[in-house]
Amino acid sequence: MRVCGVEIKSNEAIFVLMDMDDGLVGLPDCRTVRLQLTKDNVQEQIQKFHFTLQKLMTDYKVQHIVIKERPQKGKFAGAAVGFKIETVLQLLDNVQTHILNGTEQKEILKRNPLAVDYADTGLKGFQQNAFMTAYAFVMKR
Repeated sequence: MRVCGVEIKSNEAIFVLMDMDDGLVGLPDCRTVRLQLTKDNVQEQIQKFHFTLQKLMTDYKVQHIVIKERPQKGKFAGAAVGFKIETVLQLLDNVQTHILNGTEQKEILKRNPLAVDYADTGLKGFQQNAFMTAYAFVMKR
């Protein structure tokens, strides 16, 4: 099973690809680890963003996209551009999209702690939340 963990921050999506095969977790390389949606009020920019994401998910044969949930209201609410990004992810063809809330993610990670230190994964620091989201999802299944 191939999963793409996603954290949405402001106007960008941060990605981590993860494989789960016979209980072993793998981190395949990905040509794109972050993608920005600039000029979200221009239809062509949203279509280009959609096309780029669709191509990425198709090229890497991603089966599931897991998005870290963001609150819609309150002090830590996500921005409107972020929700547009989330919508584009949910509309991709041939990929199942899941939203994982923070409480559920914490419970899963508590039951299934990481076997290695995050620093040893070879991923960038800004990818940690996307990694943890993908990891929680594969451990949930």
